Amino acid sequence: MPANRFHLSWFLQGSSIQAWGAPWTGNISEQWMNPTMFLDLVRAMERACMDYILVEDSIYIGQNWKNSREIFLTNGMSVPRQEPSVVATLMAAATTRLGIVPTLSTFAYHPYLTARIIGSLDQVSGGRAGYNMVTGSSDLSGQNFGLDQLPEHDHRYEMADEYIQICKQLWGSWEPGAIVADRKSGVLIDHTKVHQIDFKGQYYSSRGPLNSGPCPQGQPVIAQAGGSAKGKDFAARYADTIVCSAKGVDAMKAYRDEIRALMTKYGRDPDTCKILFLISPVVGWTQSEADEIQARRVAEAASNLDVRLAQLGWSTNIDFSGFDLDQPVGELSTNGHQFSLAQFLRKAGKSTLREAIVDHSTSGYGLSLVGTPASIADQLDECMQAVGGDGFLIALPDVSRRSVATITDGLIPELQQRDLVRRAYAHEQLRDNLLEF
Repeated sequence: MPANRFHLSWFLQGSSIQAWGAPWTGNISEQWMNPTMFLDLVRAMERACMDYILVEDSIYIGQNWKNSREIFLTNGMSVPRQEPSVVATLMAAATTRLGIVPTLSTFAYHPYLTARIIGSLDQVSGGRAGYNMVTGSSDLSGQNFGLDQLPEHDHRYEMADEYIQICKQLWGSWEPGAIVADRKSGVLIDHTKVHQIDFKGQYYSSRGPLNSGPCPQGQPVIAQAGGSAKGKDFAARYADTIVCSAKGVDAMKAYRDEIRALMTKYGRDPDTCKILFLISPVVGWTQSEADEIQARRVAEAASNLDVRLAQLGWSTNIDFSGFDLDQPVGELSTNGHQFSLAQFLRKAGKSTLREAIVDHSTSGYGLSLVGTPASIADQLDECMQAVGGDGFLIALPDVSRRSVATITDGLIPELQQRDLVRRAYAHEQLRDNLLEF
């Protein structure tokens, strides 16, 4: 196995149709109820032998622009979004090797329900389920579940510690071999191998055992996006794969080194957690074609500043509608996505808000990747050699069959020719494929 081989997965912006106005998206605005586009995506990913798809989610409609839902509904910004576990189940049925990782919010799903949903997904997929654990970021989402507001950011992670412990204990409430299925003796389940957990915490409690039965993987894969100090600490203790948005090679390496040091501190083998860095490649058959695509994106962002700012506000819990576009951004704080805001402010520097939002909306995640399959493959190879691993998470702003093909049928075959990513799955289950290299 080549030492420099890395993992590739996909970060899907929920089951929304926010790319409906982009080129080459067909009739998705009329056909969105049936997720055929996303099923075609996972089939293409599996042909390309990618590791997993992470189905991001939000559970509210934005209202943080002039205290109105208008701009979010008019433009289809993160709405409509269907229940991710339903979409994930359809994705599992459409594939045989690809990992399927839906997002479930800790404040919206009791840990028993999460353990049952993800455990069932692991069963029906033959051991390919993961759970992207998020603590929420918007008071609007909490208000949909009877809360006046979400708990303070760091407090949410304290609560999440109990939450994930319950999930893991529930998945472990069935010992290996508990299902005997002995027709001669008439015993289906060995009752001595199924246990209550009797977890009583400050925030959550659960009696157990899980009634849905054991998981093929034993413990489904835990995904987490640890960006803040609390988030990184939590991810180092529990995550099997981490979503990281870091700008540039140096930031990626620093993040990976920090997480691995934290894992060692907590007695975990750092090689058992795969850190995947978000990227948004703009792939063209020629450099000029890729440059033209990027130029169109910059022009579109510059002509729709309200939409771009509302989208940033949606994730950071900040209403930018009253800000002066031609003044520096200044200091901001949030109880929402702290890491997202910190990255925006760091990159903005002394730029005006107008300049900063255009750059933020079009520069992509992680690396500036605008080019041919060969030139982008060069950059990814060089990045992984400098960072040390573990791979990348594709996040495109306009998911269409055409844009997907630029990755799965353009970029990835180039990477496979160089033996930088796998050509075939070595295992049937997600965890095993993640630990393959």
